[in-house]
Amino acid sequence: MNINYPSLVGDPPSQLGRNLTYGMLDMVGRAIVTGHYERAAFPTEAELAKQHGVSRSVTREAVKMLTAKGLLSARPRQGTVVQPATSWNLFDTDVLRWLLERRFSVDLLRQFNQLRVAIEPEAAALAAQFATPADLKRISEGLRQMNEAEQGHGEPLEADIAFHVAILRASGNPFYAQFRDVVGTALRTSIRFTNRIKGRTANIADHTAVRDAIVARDPGAARGAMLALIGDVLALMEQVELATIDASQ
Repeated sequence: MNINYPSLVGDPPSQLGRNLTYGMLDMVGRAIVTGHYERAAFPTEAELAKQHGVSRSVTREAVKMLTAKGLLSARPRQGTVVQPATSWNLFDTDVLRWLLERRFSVDLLRQFNQLRVAIEPEAAALAAQFATPADLKRISEGLRQMNEAEQGHGEPLEADIAFHVAILRASGNPFYAQFRDVVGTALRTSIRFTNRIKGRTANIADHTAVRDAIVARDPGAARGAMLALIGDVLALMEQVELATIDASQ
């Protein structure tokens, strides 16, 4: 089946090539993650090019990118094969996005929030120590946007993400800051999950407690406030799981 890329018409050749490559990357990557090739051999580059109506060079580049993400590997006399999920780079935002889109999974969301527990409370504590005035302004701006979104003015999801990403940046630690894309990608699913529950929206008071502790330069309070915020999400997931189990019995 050929792919149509109507939005690419009129693009210069270099841009056209990039768009085709990333389009191919997204389609094949999603197919791998959703299990399309669990019972079928992964096609050759020539077969992929023919199936999707793109050139061999586009296919080759997409396969290289998928290999770099840990989804594929080239083996002697076996060609290109799909790697087990344990080899996938879960910190790659494309891989994480495909996993979250694969099917709704409370388990995956819980695991992500367990990772947040290991990262964000300490990032908040570091922010309380090292945040610059510009960092504090970004954190407060994210909180302001969350408050406005609660009143129906603005996008609550983007405001919530902006708040958490601002704290990662404010830690002053480049390793924590590198998690901003991963946190942003996964929060989109996690926040949608919590917001889908009737009457459930972002807890502004809990977010304010985090901001206030950072502004007060109190690392312990900032760490505890962020831990409480994420712990509330984990507790909510547990409640949903228990309710689902009870409903199925």
